[in-house]
Amino acid sequence: MFVLSNLLLAVAEVLNIVLTVYMWIIIARAILSWVNPDPYNPIVRFLHGATEPVLYAIRRRIPAFFGGIDLTPMIVILAVLFLQRFLVSSLRELALVLRA
Repeated sequence: MFVLSNLLLAVAEVLNIVLTVYMWIIIARAILSWVNPDPYNPIVRFLHGATEPVLYAIRRRIPAFFGGIDLTPMIVILAVLFLQRFLVSSLRELALVLRA
C-alpha cells in the first residue's frame, strides 16, 4: 500500500503546485487589467488565454460586477484556495491513512 500512498502524496503535491501557479496567473491578470497593456504582447496573450475560459465560465453563471469592478478573479482565487484546503489536504490525509 505504500506505493499507492506515495502516488497520492505526489498527486497532492503536484496539484497544490498547479493550483498555486494558477492563482498567481489570475492575480497577474487582475493587476494587468488595471493598466492598458499591449494586447499583442506574448505575456499578456498567455495570461489572457490561460485565464479567460475559467473567468468567462464564472461570468456567465454569476454576474460578479460591483460598481464597474469585475470580482470574478476573486471568486476564482477563493475557489482555488478551497481546492487547496479541501482536495489537496484530503489527498494527503488519505495517503497517510493508507501508509499506516
